[in-house]
Amino acid sequence: MKFFIDTANLEQIKEAQDLGILDGVTTNPSLMAKEGISGKEAILNHYKTICEIADGDISAEVLSTTYEEMIKEGEELAAIHPNIVVKIPMIKDGIKALKYFSNKGIKTNCTLIFSAGQALLAAKAGANYVSPFLGRLDDISVDGMNLIEEIRIIFDNYMFDTEILAASIRSPMHIINCAKIGADVITSPLDSILNLLNHPLTDKGLAQFVADAKKLG
Repeated sequence: MKFFIDTANLEQIKEAQDLGILDGVTTNPSLMAKEGISGKEAILNHYKTICEIADGDISAEVLSTTYEEMIKEGEELAAIHPNIVVKIPMIKDGIKALKYFSNKGIKTNCTLIFSAGQALLAAKAGANYVSPFLGRLDDISVDGMNLIEEIRIIFDNYMFDTEILAASIRSPMHIINCAKIGADVITSPLDSILNLLNHPLTDKGLAQFVADAKKLG
């Protein structure tokens, strides 16, 4: 399973890259705003910097919601770097845009997926990734993991090349459960990834090893 980090924070991206497990980055307008990035030129430059730091696919989201504007904006984003993946919302014009970019050989990530039907449409249109939002489903008492299972079955049935990119990850257990179900990718805040390191027995065992090493002089 691939690990993407869901952030626009350059320090966190560097930390994840240095850890040696980073396969890509996802961002969105909210994450850009959180870092104080605004204005077209600043956003494009920020994506360029991310591409210089991280290996793998970098999802860059369009801000438009009409077909013509999404095409224009997506082509500008794709021109930044070969690793850019144009992130398109799950709307009618978005499906049309996915097909356009697929025909042009430009990678895409269909975001805001909340049903298996939406994922199926995106895959049919040629999306490279679909992003089901687990945490937001959990927030309304709907089992997000069940959605991952449904999409996995459908994609395997018809051998779609589209990868399942599990988004809105809230905890290490989300990551583990996604791996067990067969999600191709998770995108997560750095904290959830780093929390996979933690176990009280590891801490206890390490403390014992350190204490015994001191006795050895």
